[in-house]
Amino acid sequence: MSRLIDTGLEQLTSMVFRMGELAHKTVSLSLNGYIEGTNAYEEVQSLSEMLITIADEAENKAFELIARFQPVASDLRILKSYMKITYDFARYGRYALDVSQIARLGGLKQCEDWIRQSIREMSEKVLGMVRTSVNSLKSHDTNLARALSETEKQVDSMYFEYLNRLVEKAPATNRCTISSVLVVRYLERIADHATYIGESIIYLATGEKVTLR
Repeated sequence: MSRLIDTGLEQLTSMVFRMGELAHKTVSLSLNGYIEGTNAYEEVQSLSEMLITIADEAENKAFELIARFQPVASDLRILKSYMKITYDFARYGRYALDVSQIARLGGLKQCEDWIRQSIREMSEKVLGMVRTSVNSLKSHDTNLARALSETEKQVDSMYFEYLNRLVEKAPATNRCTISSVLVVRYLERIADHATYIGESIIYLATGEKVTLR
């Protein structure tokens, strides 16, 4: 039998799923712009602002459902998880905007081959994590969510390996060095938020509180 709260939960779920797709699009657009040397800043900015707006709407909807329907524990678990996930999706957008802003320094075209290759590989890994976080949310697939932990460790390793190599090989100061250090840091943070989403999905689906980092 359908409950009064169920319609509201369906509306909230739709908002969160929409945020997931927008977040993936925003990160993809930003990273591709940086790698290919195209200016995606304005479009990324618009999408990032849209993510923040939907996150606020989702939070308001969650509080409305709590105030109106006095949800049971399982419903509260969903609401808590969704509020955390919408925040992480909004952070995807924020870091994507940062990357697009950094791209104004010149992108990767002026960088050495090994730098371009490192950024491409790390970007592909992180964008895959973003997609996995969205897919695992839609399916409540805890195995997908847990798999984010191993990929996040790989991203961390790539991040520190890149910094170490940059210290050894790069000139003291140039545009490429400055922009690439900032971008790999943003990529590392996006990967962290992907694991936070994985933790929320596992909690949402099972009630189990885990740490994937």
